[in-house]
Amino acid sequence: MSSESSLWQRSRQAAYAEITVVAMRLFLEHGFEQTTIDQIASTAGISRRSFFRYFGTKEDIVLGDLASQGVLVRDALEAVPLSVGPWEALREALGAVDALKGEPGATLAIARMMYETPSLRARSIEKHLHWQALLVPNMRMRLGLAPDDVTDPAPTALVASAIACLDAAGELWTRSGGVGDLAVLYDRAVEAVRAAS
Repeated sequence: MSSESSLWQRSRQAAYAEITVVAMRLFLEHGFEQTTIDQIASTAGISRRSFFRYFGTKEDIVLGDLASQGVLVRDALEAVPLSVGPWEALREALGAVDALKGEPGATLAIARMMYETPSLRARSIEKHLHWQALLVPNMRMRLGLAPDDVTDPAPTALVASAIACLDAAGELWTRSGGVGDLAVLYDRAVEAVRAAS
């Protein structure tokens, strides 16, 4: 990478981060639905058109990192030996990227906003489906299936269940005001699913 393109990339990342900070402050002060893209752009000192160079939607400001976290979970899952069982491997991968870590304060306020805003919930589900697509190929191999075998629903069901357990734990943690350990809540959700099978 040339120094010119490296400088451009750093400038882009800095602008992305600055817009995100401004927007999150506005969301937390005024509410997600009450904050407009024009307000974000104006407060960040950019045009509406420039906003869309960095974000496709307002929801992407809150959940944009969720997509890149999916890649991190996939990489962490691929680092777990195939001899490790599916549920244990998924637990290890989620733990490796701090997906099972909930911290009071700003994290709780953002989580509350996400669970209480229908458009953010819908976008979150969409991003979790992206996670699912990333994780299923490894789950196929872990279950002894060919990587391109799409006839067995087990790999998809396992991944979807783990993501649903993460969401259930996150929602409970949020509604309880951040009380308790998110990882423990996730483990309880998984236990319930496994016990019912």
